[in-house]
Amino acid sequence: MVGAVLTLLCTVLYFLPVDGKLNWQRQLIGVGEYWRLISGNLLHTNHWHLLMNLAGFWVILSLHHFHYRIAGLLLLLLILCLGEGVGLYLFYPSLHSYVGLSGILHGFFGFGAIMDIKRGITSGWLLLIGLCLKVGYEQLYGASSDVTQMIGARVATESHLVGAVLGIMFGVGYLAYARLVTARVAA
Repeated sequence: MVGAVLTLLCTVLYFLPVDGKLNWQRQLIGVGEYWRLISGNLLHTNHWHLLMNLAGFWVILSLHHFHYRIAGLLLLLLILCLGEGVGLYLFYPSLHSYVGLSGILHGFFGFGAIMDIKRGITSGWLLLIGLCLKVGYEQLYGASSDVTQMIGARVATESHLVGAVLGIMFGVGYLAYARLVTARVAA
């Protein structure tokens, strides 16, 4: 349900002339247009960018679907969108504009890997290590020039780092919270 709504929302926004009103722009966020912290994640530079991000979302969702209920998935999506926007604003002052879902995808992937590890699914460790290696590589060497050419813009690898860190942090935080609640109920 959440996946279908996100797909529809991103697709509709792609075809509407709203980029100038909704994209993440540091200067406009700085003067109070705070909705851009969230909405910038839902916009895309071209149809390839949109298709790659939505395909990635559906792959990640199918990989970790058993970790989510509708309300939890929606809450995680909203938290990641806001966290991504704020994280880019606070930690990357040289970034002036941004659109795309890829940072959020890295957050979902990190969160899912942590949930896999909690459930004792060994591949969770492989996913987490792979995510860290991929994001680390991008921070050192940048993104693939093929992807940059395909989406018609510089790949904001900063968003991948912010998303991955947020997803891992929220995964660990969620497990700590669940453990605390369980301990209180048992007491």
